[in-house]
Amino acid sequence: MTGPATPHARLLVAGVGNIFLADDAFGPEVLLALRSRPLPSEVRVRDFGIRGLDLAYELLDGYDTVVLVDAAPRGHRPGTLSLIEPDLPDGTASAPPEAHGMDPARVLALAAHLGEGPLPRVLVLACEPEAVPRADEDIMPGLSTPVRAAVGHAVTALHTMVPALLADPAATPPLGRPDESAPPRTAALPDLATGAAQDR
Repeated sequence: MTGPATPHARLLVAGVGNIFLADDAFGPEVLLALRSRPLPSEVRVRDFGIRGLDLAYELLDGYDTVVLVDAAPRGHRPGTLSLIEPDLPDGTASAPPEAHGMDPARVLALAAHLGEGPLPRVLVLACEPEAVPRADEDIMPGLSTPVRAAVGHAVTALHTMVPALLADPAATPPLGRPDESAPPRTAALPDLATGAAQDR
């Protein structure tokens, strides 16, 4: 006799980034830190690394909300956390978006292209990097000091955000200390357009 079925996860926390490219490893490092401070059982926590196609398909798996954890240059002090809500594509592009790599904007476009319905709500918990090598540079493992310090802040932020999102998927959760949180506004992903975000 088997036990009760595990309910389908309603919220996905996805770490993205290349562990060999300095601060681009922020997302995977945050998910590693979450192992000692796990999120509620209604949340699926998964490190996608640079597997953009896997993440695109995962976005179609019936979640209410998805939180991407990533390094994203937005012109802030290194280690600053931003909460971004990107404008989601509608899947009407004339050609399929690129299926390789881990550019969050392209992954969302690919998911919209592959799926038949609307995407879940997507939030990006982004960290301002200090060190990200160019594509033609050698591997550079290890986070910079300010981004390493931001890993713990991101874990705390997720423990604040996730209960609010489970209670209300349309909520706009604070990043942590509400007195330091600006009113949230919708923003495009860095490669798509400029936009405001909630910063720390």
